[in-house]
Amino acid sequence: MKSIEIVEVSPRDGIQNEATLLSTDTKVELITRAVTAGATRIEVTSFVNPKLVPQMADADNVAALLPRDNNVSYIGLALNKRGYERAIAAHLHEANMVVSASDTFGQRNQGTDTEGTLRNFAAIMSHDSASIKKGVTITTAFGCPFDGEVPMARLLDVVSRCVETEPFEIGIADTIGVATPFAVTERIDAIRQQHPDIPLRLHFHNTRNTGIANAWAAVLAGATTLDSSFGGVGGCPFAPNATGNIATEDLLFMLHRSGIRTGISLEAAIQTAHWIEQQLGKTAPGMVMKAGTFPATDQPA
Repeated sequence: MKSIEIVEVSPRDGIQNEATLLSTDTKVELITRAVTAGATRIEVTSFVNPKLVPQMADADNVAALLPRDNNVSYIGLALNKRGYERAIAAHLHEANMVVSASDTFGQRNQGTDTEGTLRNFAAIMSHDSASIKKGVTITTAFGCPFDGEVPMARLLDVVSRCVETEPFEIGIADTIGVATPFAVTERIDAIRQQHPDIPLRLHFHNTRNTGIANAWAAVLAGATTLDSSFGGVGGCPFAPNATGNIATEDLLFMLHRSGIRTGISLEAAIQTAHWIEQQLGKTAPGMVMKAGTFPATDQPA
């Protein structure tokens, strides 16, 4: 039976843009809930400037309190060499670096253009460390809030230059939620033609209500790893109106009802979606958390 790996990103991308600052203990509880639900890869924090992203100011403390007696891989976002070194010092299992497919978003998010983000990534990849897996996410892979459309040729060039440094995985991110199922299929197919062996991780935002459809298109195109966030919470502080990741429980419902295994409990995901809604003091955009599951089974038989 087909299975899809889910990377739970609510502890990082889910809360980084929220006005309500969650305590370190609350973040650790969120991560613990994800582990209990069955998540095996969790993006737990980002090692960034706390003045720019206040929600991530306690990254080192969160990492120090992670539940470690499990087979879960903890991921830390790193935008530069300093962030990467902090991820290693925090004993995380993965460092996820970022390369921007568009110049202006790179300037807003990382203080440099696409070429600069590629150079920073290459410098980190040359760092000899066997203690942590090194992956990369290409942001604005479908469109940029400042530069507009991102041509296919530009994305393929960025992907190829990332592949040259041999990351274990490449993430393709629809940072502002402008992708369509057609574009997802087209871009995954084009990447696969040039790089058939590189594992692809897809990251979708539901800004324009296409996130779940895009996730399904990615599954049909052969993607094996998808990002999602409990309750659909999330957004990017450097991209205007980039609201909401796809909700983990919505994604689970679609996959489980389609006979695809994830290893994550839908019921536990729904419970955690309600819990994080309470912690943030706002209504989460997820749909299944409101409607409930059907029928009352978590996983396909």
